[in-house]
Amino acid sequence: MSQSRWRRPATIAGALVLTAALGGVVATNHEVQEKLGLADEPGANMPWHPREFMEMAAGESSEEAGEEAFEARTIAEQFAQARYAPGIVAPGAYANALSQLNAMPVTKGNWREVTKIKYDGDDPRYRDYASNSSGGAGLVTGRITGLASDNSGHVYAAGADGGVWRSSIGGGSWTPITDALPTLSSGDVVLAGDGSLWYATGEGNTGGTSYVGAGVYRLADPKSGAFKATDRVGGTELESTVINKLRFFDGKVWVATNRGLFSHAMGSTSGAWKLEFAPNAEYLPGGAKAGDANAAYKNIVNDVAQDPRNPKHVIAASAWRSGDSYNGFYETADYTAGGWAKVNPTGAMPADDIGYVTFAFSADGGKLYAINQSPKLLNKPAGNVNSYLDGIYVSNTGNPAGPWNKIADSSKLGNSGSALKQTVMGKGYGPGIQAWYNQFLAVDPANPNHLWAGLEEVYESTDAGANWKTVGPYWNFNFPCWNIHDAQNTCSKTTHSDQHSVAVGNGFVYVGNDGGVYRRPINGKTDRDGHATDWQSLNDGAIDALQYYSVALGKDPAKAGTIVSGGLQDNGTSILRPGDTVMGSHFGGDGGDSQADPANGCRQVQEYTNLAMRVTENCNANTGSGTQADSTSRDIQPYTNAPGDELARFIAPFAPDDHDANVWVAGGQHVWVNTKGYSIQNGKGWTNVFDLGAGHTATSVAVSGGTAYVGWCGPCNNAGFARGLAVGKVTDPASWHQVTLPGDFPNRFLQGVGIDPANPSHAYVAVNGFSRRFTEGPGAGFGHVFETTDAGATWKDVSANLPDVPASSIKELSNGGLVLATDLATFYRAPGATAWQRLGAGLPLTVGMDVEYNAADNSVYVATHGRGIWAFPLAQL
Repeated sequence: MSQSRWRRPATIAGALVLTAALGGVVATNHEVQEKLGLADEPGANMPWHPREFMEMAAGESSEEAGEEAFEARTIAEQFAQARYAPGIVAPGAYANALSQLNAMPVTKGNWREVTKIKYDGDDPRYRDYASNSSGGAGLVTGRITGLASDNSGHVYAAGADGGVWRSSIGGGSWTPITDALPTLSSGDVVLAGDGSLWYATGEGNTGGTSYVGAGVYRLADPKSGAFKATDRVGGTELESTVINKLRFFDGKVWVATNRGLFSHAMGSTSGAWKLEFAPNAEYLPGGAKAGDANAAYKNIVNDVAQDPRNPKHVIAASAWRSGDSYNGFYETADYTAGGWAKVNPTGAMPADDIGYVTFAFSADGGKLYAINQSPKLLNKPAGNVNSYLDGIYVSNTGNPAGPWNKIADSSKLGNSGSALKQTVMGKGYGPGIQAWYNQFLAVDPANPNHLWAGLEEVYESTDAGANWKTVGPYWNFNFPCWNIHDAQNTCSKTTHSDQHSVAVGNGFVYVGNDGGVYRRPINGKTDRDGHATDWQSLNDGAIDALQYYSVALGKDPAKAGTIVSGGLQDNGTSILRPGDTVMGSHFGGDGGDSQADPANGCRQVQEYTNLAMRVTENCNANTGSGTQADSTSRDIQPYTNAPGDELARFIAPFAPDDHDANVWVAGGQHVWVNTKGYSIQNGKGWTNVFDLGAGHTATSVAVSGGTAYVGWCGPCNNAGFARGLAVGKVTDPASWHQVTLPGDFPNRFLQGVGIDPANPSHAYVAVNGFSRRFTEGPGAGFGHVFETTDAGATWKDVSANLPDVPASSIKELSNGGLVLATDLATFYRAPGATAWQRLGAGLPLTVGMDVEYNAADNSVYVATHGRGIWAFPLAQL
């Protein structure tokens, strides 16, 4: 039982960076775990699998990857660190990088979208102990951060890094309409009164994979048109920002950004944006303190709203989630430069504990609702809190000064039919544990007492918050209606977890979350537990906003063709076999790195997080024919003394030898080698061959011909950031050594390594960026690919004409050609050439996380973090 991880919560993508709160020190999983006897614990009488989930959620099993709440807080630590280093990206860097990109030549050939197919999180073929299948989310896609709908059945959904999709039938049959724009990172999407659609780029969730954008765009006829680059509103003022909310009032469009509150006249797209309000303007670009290390967090505006009774009365919620002296509510009666004042909220709202806030006015302005995240709770050590939610409030005067009444907190929501109720789940993962990251709040336009709140789950109240129902529970595993067999599972379908966006229109309420888009009637039905009985998933496969970390490839042992798998943010690991009409999810939770045997793609390794690895030799296929799912995979997490004690990154690297599929290398603080291949039985099958050093942890791994290269960082944040590279023979611990990198080698993350298949002393390193993705982005500094021909003794910068865009993954082909995945595009360098080209046509302008070669079809595959997996047949070159 302790070796299985079935029914674990799917953690977030962009989770929290607590560098400031934790002083840059994050405990290892083993340090936050305690082995507790479960006989007297909540859920002791549950079936085996839901109880395992409860252990994972609370971090009570010392043999597991660890505490879910802790992992939710640390994933963004990794992805934030990928951009940390001394320096600041200059204004205009995004436009410069894009200009360089557009000037590059493009090779012949076209990309093929592999994952434009339904993805079933409840696929009955994969009811393994390590999956989340039968939890109730149904068909899923990637994170949806913006939603808009009209009363004629048109719906617009913005993928976190996948751009905007349109449905003309109330959801489904989606079409991408932003692929011609310079970014697909999405902050908000809103319909204006004149029918135009406004798209705010730059995801504002402050998550680990939330990327900056390139401003705001307006589409006059969204029902049939598509966005063009010339649809941009204003100039370059909003480039390299993220946008939390976009609103219309008083003839203006307003945007709440991480650099203050801006407005622009709605009547024209020309002219500059006007900075309306910034609590600490001296920290903005060009200001006296713009170079301060914390400048990026001094002017965050999370929401803006207008009093429906007074168009000149504008309110703003401004705060950094970990706390700052400027945190609070602000208002103006005339929105002049000197007209803004900080509000002193009265009643139950804690003026000294305001964090990430979402506002929602009733249509008549008589009620103002707010969700408030607590910085004080956020700054407590992991494992000591059940939630980071302060509460949900209402001001019955419609005034931001209140008096405010608290109408919900984590405990009240937990008792409303929640799957995260503490007496069921145990402490550590209660409602609002991710309130710093994902929220929505909406009021029924026809009823000021009817509202919806989104946290991890969807909550609804019809009496202004006096009573609540969990209409969209996290999942169904904890409820008596659940059964692994569909015929006996009487639970209604729910939504995916982790809510980000909401829209009301055409008689429906639409919600966007880490699993896509769902809808139900505005006045829908619920069962006796308050769970909705009428949710409909709108993720029909046409909307491919899936956010992959990795891709794995291997021949199907049963039929001709390639099995394609990949680890996903919050959507487990997907598997697509030849001839499938639906893609399945054979591992649950967050899917991290992944690999497969090229000769037998059903032999796979999947990482949950932090090197919590599992191996399967049958594609993890399991119909769950017994009374509970058996495990068709094995836990092989490497460890020194106890599972979970290895200091490894949230998405930790591992790789097989290019010449021997049974030799693997994995990296944490130590370099681990497995020579048993897919027959490895448990974590004791690994050998520790090298210690990267105290506080160091692997960022990249590559192996070829028995030689391995392991990139590392440590410290991995901006306080004393350091990086390095270790090289050695996998079977000779004495051969391992640290490489001395030259002075002109960038002090940034070593995110990918590619080795010459014919000569393991010849290798390339892909250099990433620095600082948080949601604060800077392209412009991290030139020098993104370096080459060695002597196993690291000397290095040469071979970036040549590459644009200044962080690089993530590099692969050398057998003919000497190179393929490089970056934050904006995938590039190719022909054999013997020095200049780079964009590889092929048709690949959306989004983040490439992992590039792999598949000999079976002579194609390269790229795992994008927002538009699924794509393939490029090299015969086209």
